Amino acid sequence: MLADALEHLVRGIVDNPDDVRVTARTQRRGDLLEVRVHPDDLGRVIGRGGRTAKALRTVVGALATDGAVRVDVVDVDRR
Repeated sequence: MLADALEHLVRGIVDNPDDVRVTARTQRRGDLLEVRVHPDDLGRVIGRGGRTAKALRTVVGALATDGAVRVDVVDVDRR
Protein backbone atom coordinates (compact mmCIF):
# COMPACT_ATOMS: atom_id res chain seq x y z
CA MET A 1 0.00 0.00 0.00
CA LEU A 2 2.76 2.46 0.91
CA ALA A 3 4.69 1.68 -2.27
CA ASP A 4 1.58 2.29 -4.37
CA ALA A 5 0.85 5.59 -2.62
CA LEU A 6 4.44 6.77 -3.04
CA GLU A 7 4.48 5.75 -6.70
CA HIS A 8 1.26 7.69 -7.29
CA LEU A 9 2.71 10.82 -5.66
CA VAL A 10 6.00 10.63 -7.57
CA ARG A 11 4.27 10.01 -10.92
CA GLY A 12 2.41 13.30 -10.41
CA ILE A 13 5.67 15.20 -9.96
CA VAL A 14 7.86 13.89 -12.80
CA ASP A 15 7.87 14.47 -16.56
CA ASN A 16 8.50 10.77 -17.33
CA PRO A 17 5.95 8.89 -15.21
CA ASP A 18 6.51 5.61 -17.07
CA ASP A 19 10.07 5.44 -15.70
CA VAL A 20 8.98 5.59 -12.05
CA ARG A 21 9.53 2.36 -10.12
CA VAL A 22 9.04 1.89 -6.38
CA THR A 23 10.35 -1.27 -4.76
CA ALA A 24 9.70 -2.26 -1.16
CA ARG A 25 12.14 -4.25 0.92
CA THR A 26 12.05 -5.26 4.56
CA GLN A 27 15.19 -4.70 6.59
CA ARG A 28 16.09 -5.06 10.24
CA ARG A 29 15.48 -1.39 10.98
CA GLY A 30 12.17 -1.22 9.12
CA ASP A 31 10.86 -1.07 5.58
CA LEU A 32 12.78 0.51 2.73
CA LEU A 33 10.99 2.07 -0.23
CA GLU A 34 13.34 2.69 -3.12
CA VAL A 35 12.20 5.15 -5.77
CA ARG A 36 13.83 4.93 -9.21
CA VAL A 37 13.21 7.77 -11.63
CA HIS A 38 14.53 8.96 -14.99
CA PRO A 39 17.79 10.94 -14.61
CA ASP A 40 16.09 14.08 -15.95
CA ASP A 41 13.49 13.89 -13.17
CA LEU A 42 15.87 13.32 -10.27
CA GLY A 43 16.16 17.01 -9.42
CA ARG A 44 12.40 17.40 -9.62
CA VAL A 45 11.81 14.60 -7.10
CA ILE A 46 14.53 15.77 -4.71
CA GLY A 47 13.57 19.45 -4.95
CA ARG A 48 15.48 22.51 -3.79
CA GLY A 49 17.48 21.62 -0.75
CA GLY A 50 15.69 18.28 -0.57
CA ARG A 51 12.32 19.81 0.28
CA THR A 52 10.25 17.62 -2.05
CA ALA A 53 12.00 14.43 -0.93
CA LYS A 54 11.49 15.43 2.70
CA ALA A 55 7.80 16.08 2.05
CA LEU A 56 7.44 12.66 0.39
CA ARG A 57 9.14 11.04 3.39
CA THR A 58 6.78 12.89 5.74
CA VAL A 59 3.66 11.76 3.87
CA VAL A 60 4.83 8.14 3.68
CA GLY A 61 5.79 8.22 7.36
CA ALA A 62 2.31 9.49 8.24
CA LEU A 63 0.72 6.68 6.22
CA ALA A 64 2.92 3.99 7.78
CA THR A 65 1.26 2.03 10.55
CA ASP A 66 3.78 -0.79 11.00
CA GLY A 67 6.77 1.25 12.18
CA ALA A 68 9.75 2.92 10.59
CA VAL A 69 9.83 3.43 6.82
CA ARG A 70 12.83 4.75 4.92
CA VAL A 71 12.52 6.31 1.45
CA ASP A 72 15.52 6.46 -0.92
CA VAL A 73 15.45 8.25 -4.27
CA VAL A 74 17.63 6.72 -7.02
CA ASP A 75 17.97 7.58 -10.71
CA VAL A 76 17.38 4.85 -13.29
CA ASP A 77 21.03 4.61 -14.36
CA ARG A 78 22.25 3.71 -10.88
CA ARG A 79 21.80 0.17 -9.57
